[in-house]
Amino acid sequence: MVNRGGTCVRRTQVGIVGAGPAGLFLAHLLHRQGIESVIVENRSRAEIEGTIRAGVLEQWTVDLMNEMGLGARMMREAHFHSGITLRFNGDSHHIDMEGLTGGKRVTVYAQHEVIRDLVAARLEDGGEIVFNVGETSLHDLDTDRPKIRYRCGKDGEVEEIHCDFIAGCDGFHGPSRAAIPAAVRTDYQKVYPFGWLGILTEAPPSHPELIYANHERGFALLSTRSPEIQRLYIQCDPKDDIAHWSDDRIWSELHARLATKGGWSLTEGPIFQKGIIAMRSFVCDPMQRGRLFIAGDAAHIVPPTGAKGLNLAVADVVVLSRGLVDHYRSGRLERLEQYSATALRRIWKAERFSWYMTTMLHRNEAETPFEQRIHLADLDYVVHSHAAATALAENYVGLPID
Repeated sequence: MVNRGGTCVRRTQVGIVGAGPAGLFLAHLLHRQGIESVIVENRSRAEIEGTIRAGVLEQWTVDLMNEMGLGARMMREAHFHSGITLRFNGDSHHIDMEGLTGGKRVTVYAQHEVIRDLVAARLEDGGEIVFNVGETSLHDLDTDRPKIRYRCGKDGEVEEIHCDFIAGCDGFHGPSRAAIPAAVRTDYQKVYPFGWLGILTEAPPSHPELIYANHERGFALLSTRSPEIQRLYIQCDPKDDIAHWSDDRIWSELHARLATKGGWSLTEGPIFQKGIIAMRSFVCDPMQRGRLFIAGDAAHIVPPTGAKGLNLAVADVVVLSRGLVDHYRSGRLERLEQYSATALRRIWKAERFSWYMTTMLHRNEAETPFEQRIHLADLDYVVHSHAAATALAENYVGLPID
């Protein structure tokens, strides 16, 4: 590192903004190919590893983690399900995803656990993550020497990373997407009229796989974290105050929405975390400007119903890493120039599937009774048609990367 006019400057091949799944996976993919990178992150290691987020991994994501030597703890601690249960009109229907997709499974492994594994492996490999940076900005993106400028902590010195390329993996509110001028990009967005109230509870599993329920009172989802901790969600008004939801009210709604004609029962336990999240879809096109490439939540958001968020971020950086490797091996830029178009093909398929699952399973007060019956008919078709069930299963366990 050198000091130029009071600014500390370092050099790397790829500068990565953000230590979420996209940024960490990209760093590992590049490291395997001998390409240097530095990650800058505005939060602390404890914050990124301690932000609890659910996660369902597509089969190819699981395979990739194992191939990269990152999956040992996942294979010990994750939950591997043969499928999911769709519940509506009081009846349960198992979708045998493993059978419908030639052996691909549903892997439940929380996103923050993935991040813990990736951070530990990155640091063990000697890779650099600069935590707690502030005032991050991007410069000279249309040149062959783009720069990441940041402050070390809130009041520390200004530092710069001079690099060949920048990967903006800094989430929806980071500076990377904003560095693509609004005049040259199109932002596609849909805001849904409902949110999810999620809880974590100390209780044993009530069911061996995820349950997605369409009920006249609203959607519900039963998931899991561990043999002792379960995660559950109910549809609610996204503007509601969590203070209005006592534990008794939450359990009452969960019992009602997950009830079956067969007498299945939900196991309760102490609730130790609860909160409300809004639901939306978002896509930025294009996902690149000059030597800047954005990935993950910086480029797109999907509602969690389709379990696509983390997997889509990883798919982005797999495509990006291939372009970078091609450039460093051959000097060609063609794959990098096609990054956005290639990534967006898969992104829009994931957006479609997430929208489909969300609209089919939720109750929207703005919809007519006719539209609500259409959604129930769609569910009935899925559980009684091999072709429809196969299409759902293929999308859920993960489409191939182009």
